[in-house]
Amino acid sequence: MSPLVAVWFVVGVVALVVGAESLVRGSSRLAARSGLSPVVIGLTVVAFGTSAPELAVSIGAAAGGESEIALGNVIGSNIANVLLVLGLSAVVGGGLVVAQRIVRVDVPIMIVMSALVLVLGLDGRIGRLDGGLFVAILIVYLVWTVRSAVGDQDADEDHDGVADAATLASEYSSALGREKIRGSSLWRDLLYVVGGLALLVVGAQSLVTAATDIARALDISELVIGLTVVAVGTSLPEIATSVVAAARGQRDMAVGNAIGSNLFNILAVLGITGVVSPVIVSSGARGFDLPFMLAVAVACLPIFADGFILRRWQGAVFLSYYVAYLVWLGLDAAEHDLQSAFSSLMLYFAVPLTALTVIVVAYRAIGQRRGGLSAG
Repeated sequence: MSPLVAVWFVVGVVALVVGAESLVRGSSRLAARSGLSPVVIGLTVVAFGTSAPELAVSIGAAAGGESEIALGNVIGSNIANVLLVLGLSAVVGGGLVVAQRIVRVDVPIMIVMSALVLVLGLDGRIGRLDGGLFVAILIVYLVWTVRSAVGDQDADEDHDGVADAATLASEYSSALGREKIRGSSLWRDLLYVVGGLALLVVGAQSLVTAATDIARALDISELVIGLTVVAVGTSLPEIATSVVAAARGQRDMAVGNAIGSNLFNILAVLGITGVVSPVIVSSGARGFDLPFMLAVAVACLPIFADGFILRRWQGAVFLSYYVAYLVWLGLDAAEHDLQSAFSSLMLYFAVPLTALTVIVVAYRAIGQRRGGLSAG
């Protein structure tokens, strides 16, 4: 493998990260100039912007006949957003506050959409009709989300007495408020948008080409490359956004960005990619990676509902599972003898222990809620 391949890979990742940041900065300021509220900008422009690297890479990979990279990018990014991004954010931020809307609406939708990808992929492909369905659901979701945000923004508290939409709006206002556009010209903001899009295109092409060469040189499937290095590379905007938000105390935004990005990855990235070019779903993805993505999504619901807080120790568990997932992928790709023993350890020890923990957490959450209702 030529050293230039590694150079192009790094160049691609840097271009994607800088391009996404430039696109978010310019488009957020343009949206603020138009009079849109910060919370609407956050739920739409920022969510699209942080998912732009995944979209650029997946479309480029699928159009170039490397659809395994496209699918692996989406699956790997969604797994990384929960286990790596939220886990790291919870550890750095000392725990994350989870908005009730996320538990009640966004996580259930994420679970259903993850299951839908698995079902639609059973025939071995995500075709144009499947992609069109995801895009249609995305449009409905966006319209409903924006209307709900605008309708709830003036409310101080939701009906359970917990600041939710108002808190989220306040956090987005502090991050994307009108003071951010002071000292910036309209032409500069347009330049940020155009430059960001150009960097995304260049970065995506560079990253896909380098990843394909790496996979061939190491005799590793393109799916594994997409699930790991490409997925983490394209998830860097989410990692940066969520960790910085958690460190600054904007802990609702950290969770919202990660979960929102997962929804956009399925509905926008996989949907648009499927419309542009059908995505092949390998037997390996159907047998392990898609079910694992669904399991990670399902695990969010009871954990997030535990007092609507993702605690630091739970974040550490998320991180440990991501490390275990990467180890499993590495052993499986290398067809190492330890792969069987590691699988047995995960199947007969780690998974039952996690399932028990999730059940206990869910039971506690239900008990706390019943206790609160009785007291009220």
